[in-house]
Amino acid sequence: MSNNINFRRTALQERFPEWLPVTLDQFLRRSAAQFGDRPFVITDDATVSYAEADAWATRLADGLASIGVRPGDRVGILMANYLEFVPVKFAVARAGAVAIPFNYLYRQSELAYVLGQSQCNVLVTMTSFGGLDYTEMLDAVAPGWAADGGGDALPALRRVILLPTPTDGHRRDGVLSVADLAALGAQHPGAADASAVTPDSPGDILYTSGTTGSPKGVVVTHDAVQRTGYASALTRAYEDGRRILFSLPCYHMFGYVEGLISVMFVGGAIIPRTAFSAADYFAGIERHRATDILAVPTMTVALLEHPDRAAYDLSSLTAMLSGAAPAPVWLWQKVQADLGVTEITTGYGMTECGGAMTLSLPEDTFEYHSATVGRPKLAGAAGLPDHGGDLCAYKTVDPLTGADLPAGAEGELASRGPTHMLGFWREPEETARAMRDGWVHSGDLGLVRPDGYLRVTGRSKELYKSGGELVMPKEIEDLLTQHPGVSQAYAVGVADDRWGDVGCAWVVPEPGATVDAEELIALCKDKLARFKVPKHIMFVGAAELPTTPTGKVQKFRLAQRAADQLPAASSAARLS
Repeated sequence: MSNNINFRRTALQERFPEWLPVTLDQFLRRSAAQFGDRPFVITDDATVSYAEADAWATRLADGLASIGVRPGDRVGILMANYLEFVPVKFAVARAGAVAIPFNYLYRQSELAYVLGQSQCNVLVTMTSFGGLDYTEMLDAVAPGWAADGGGDALPALRRVILLPTPTDGHRRDGVLSVADLAALGAQHPGAADASAVTPDSPGDILYTSGTTGSPKGVVVTHDAVQRTGYASALTRAYEDGRRILFSLPCYHMFGYVEGLISVMFVGGAIIPRTAFSAADYFAGIERHRATDILAVPTMTVALLEHPDRAAYDLSSLTAMLSGAAPAPVWLWQKVQADLGVTEITTGYGMTECGGAMTLSLPEDTFEYHSATVGRPKLAGAAGLPDHGGDLCAYKTVDPLTGADLPAGAEGELASRGPTHMLGFWREPEETARAMRDGWVHSGDLGLVRPDGYLRVTGRSKELYKSGGELVMPKEIEDLLTQHPGVSQAYAVGVADDRWGDVGCAWVVPEPGATVDAEELIALCKDKLARFKVPKHIMFVGAAELPTTPTGKVQKFRLAQRAADQLPAASSAARLS
């Protein structure tokens, strides 16, 4: 296998011997010139080629320009992984504007916040999705939006464009649809002019996932996301024409960069799904001959546990990227044995750095995939010349003082590289805290091993003190998941009058398994210092975990839930 991987990697490097920065508009135009007739976006209902997507994006861009969108304006996109997302996304770039792909699971107050904070000028939105009616939300947030834009509530918002959802067909009188916008663009060819935009101009404002609090708008350049996408293709050794299936949303770096942008370097296709289910993944792989899938560990577990897995033809599938959280060796072994995946990759990153900055190599052993989050991506000509073409460089700093730590020491991870953000939109103080002397400070704790691979040991904001001693939740979680019958574990701190904080471990049992809380407490007592032993064990089903749309568990919500439930949870195991 490694020889084939090396051959593919070398071929990709030879196609890009030097890095020539372009805008996202130019990137699509170049891709269409190279791969015009190839499928680019594949859904169950339609397939769009590179040439068709390019032409569609041009009509939409001219439509945006004809309604007043100018270079530097901000265009929000509130859209699930529908076919239209791709041409709309590139149309914004072709109009010279900055795209803001919003989380389409926002509730009313959250949507109002990001629309206002981003100073969104034009919003392209679905009418409804997943039980949420966005037109009703806009009625409440900005009354009169259909005729007058955002009014006093959202003064920057000038226009709203609707994508009628197939299941509701909602329209509003006088409000353009996406199809209307394309028709308008066809009547005004050449209206869009992005000539003033450069590869180093802001291309996207991507809001953080909110695992620890309010989302912040991360400003990234046209060039940055392309470098990250190319580094993914190179590190994972994409073959020509790779097909990636995923349900992870394109408003997030995972779906956007690891899916959409990365396949364009090899003339590949994306197979976007609007929601995750194991059965839908299997059906999509079989029907569209997907070669690669994107997932997070909770999704990977669901794929492996699905009872009808063997009923589908998964023979086209060879690769998987399962990131966002660590996974044990047994999970990777089952992925290979049960799904036939021969090229497994995991990774680590953050929106502020351009998405996934590290990946394990597909030729690495299972131990590397489990014990580390990979190494800085191979980026060749797109990477750092002073770091052998790696996409970025990592170091650790003291989480309290910010001082550099010796090589190999555990501390807060910080990184620098050409894909890192310009800053947080309209948040100068937050930007100054995160970016210091050219390094982005992650808030994650970890270390850089001598071989260059990273280990992430926790989140600085998730640390808590019990009896005056600092507790690292990941140490508890790693121990608990080794116990038979435990699928997942999440340790959080809960306020306590006596100890300051006490540990509460939320445990997800494996399907059909019976796990005893006292056994888990005993295991912790045997292996951990007393102050690290959780006072409470609480059981939860995997579907009940609070997560972001990309599958990251929101531990601050687990802490809130524990605080609410513990007074009534007298049956939970406690340390005396």
